Amino acid sequence: MRTGLFENRIRIKQLSVLLIASAFVVSCGSSKKASSNKKSGSKTIVKSENLRKLDSKFDGKVPRSINDILKDAEKYIGTPYKFGGNTSSGFDCSGFTVKVFEENSFNLPRRSSDQAEAGKNIDITDVKPGDLLFFATAGGSRVSHVGIVHDIGPDGEVKFIHASTSKGVIISSLNEKYWNKAYLHAQRVL
Repeated sequence: MRTGLFENRIRIKQLSVLLIASAFVVSCGSSKKASSNKKSGSKTIVKSENLRKLDSKFDGKVPRSINDILKDAEKYIGTPYKFGGNTSSGFDCSGFTVKVFEENSFNLPRRSSDQAEAGKNIDITDVKPGDLLFFATAGGSRVSHVGIVHDIGPDGEVKFIHASTSKGVIISSLNEKYWNKAYLHAQRVL
């Protein structure tokens, strides 16, 4: 009898470890589909070579309200990743965007999939600092990650600030192969 109880405890521990590991793989998981073209529902992949030649329409001017959001986001650089986290002790991706926008009197939905439906869908060539970028980090076309456009370089390189599972809050480039492949679409919420 004791052997069966012991084996059940081991199975429960194994299942717990599997569930925790799954949470990290999915990151800011979602249950909704997102696309760069809401009418067709198709995912647009922006090839790395095209990003380097991106003809950005951004004029370099950032309104004060957006600048405030970016400054608030930057103060969290280095904050560790924490699944379900939305405080300075640890963030997941959507908890980070919620906190930063909340500090600037703007409410976003808590889940990245719901944030992907907020505001207006925009083309990557139209993004400006403060816009949100959405990714499918688990493959497919389901939103599982979100970041805030931080800046756009003179060559059109889009950089975004986000809470990554491995490095916490950092600034990344859409030119990075991993993010480029996972990119789904952009939303303007302000």
